[in-house]
Amino acid sequence: MSVPSIVRPAKNKLFSLGSIIAVISILTALIYPAATYAASLTSRSLLLGTSAGNTSTTWTFTFSGASATVLKGMAFQVCDAPSGTCNTPGSWANTGATFSSLTYNGSSQSGWTLDNSGAGGAQYLGIKNNSASNSSANPIVVTFNTVTNPNTTNASFYVRVSTFSGNTFTTPVDSGVVAASTAQQITLTGTVDESLVFCAGTSITGTNCGTISGNQVSFGTFSPSSTTSGTSVMAASTNGVSGYNITVSGSTLTCGTCAGTPTIAALASQTAATTGSPQFGLNLRSNSTPSVGSDPSGSGSGTYTGNYGTANQYRFVSGDAVASAAGASNANTFTCSYIVNIPGSQAAGAYTATLTYVATAIF
Repeated sequence: MSVPSIVRPAKNKLFSLGSIIAVISILTALIYPAATYAASLTSRSLLLGTSAGNTSTTWTFTFSGASATVLKGMAFQVCDAPSGTCNTPGSWANTGATFSSLTYNGSSQSGWTLDNSGAGGAQYLGIKNNSASNSSANPIVVTFNTVTNPNTTNASFYVRVSTFSGNTFTTPVDSGVVAASTAQQITLTGTVDESLVFCAGTSITGTNCGTISGNQVSFGTFSPSSTTSGTSVMAASTNGVSGYNITVSGSTLTCGTCAGTPTIAALASQTAATTGSPQFGLNLRSNSTPSVGSDPSGSGSGTYTGNYGTANQYRFVSGDAVASAAGASNANTFTCSYIVNIPGSQAAGAYTATLTYVATAIF
């Protein structure tokens, strides 16, 4: 008798683990399409023409893209926070803002126009160029004019910057955020009072009246065979709109105890020094006969007057103006050059004179 064969039921075919993962991956891709992430802009900054709140100024954005590419749109969203919900800071508005310029690595780019609405609306500044063909080059610099800063003082705000390969602002390339702040403007105040700085002495450093010293000019012993000379100095400056005048007053050299001729005659007009003649005079020049004095120095406009401004010519008339400035003037230093000559008959004794220089500012 034959043994019947045993019929075994067929085994169910099982999916492998790899097949299951592949199916899940496909389903996931169908349900959640892959996101497009923009690269990060670097070296980002926003330079404000002024930080005063609620003030029209320039905004200059500087940034670098991740790689060179042809850009056709750029959007700048003004927010009160660098990320998350974008609220408009301090009632900011793009009204009145104008596009000024775009440069790639210093090279001006033409054809770009303002399109705030296309960029996103009221929170945005946007520019586009339908026919742009130049690849970007870093740094990228975008300037807007007459942008009104947020009206809150001492407050930070943020601008979210995006670049696009298309002019519809829907194909992002790079993005990044810059921060800026308004600030309280500091007002400085001060006054300049009417001023006249004047000094006289026998020694000074430059034009600095703080260094003036001395009050005596010693001629030593007079001789009928040679001209005796000496110098004093004075300096002046003023902010008087009509400048200043400097006058000299006093008397010639006089001997109070001398008999005969107790004075040395003053020169009533400009005269050259002549030995053996009674002469007392001065000027404000550099002279060679005798070698004495120097011309005025300093950065001011002051100068000698005509009666005391000819080299080797001397005069002394009490009350004369010896120097002046026609308008407000920085400091000048003047050297007063004196000469004395006597005749052989001049009475022996000690001779003195006191001269007074007066500066009058005209405001």
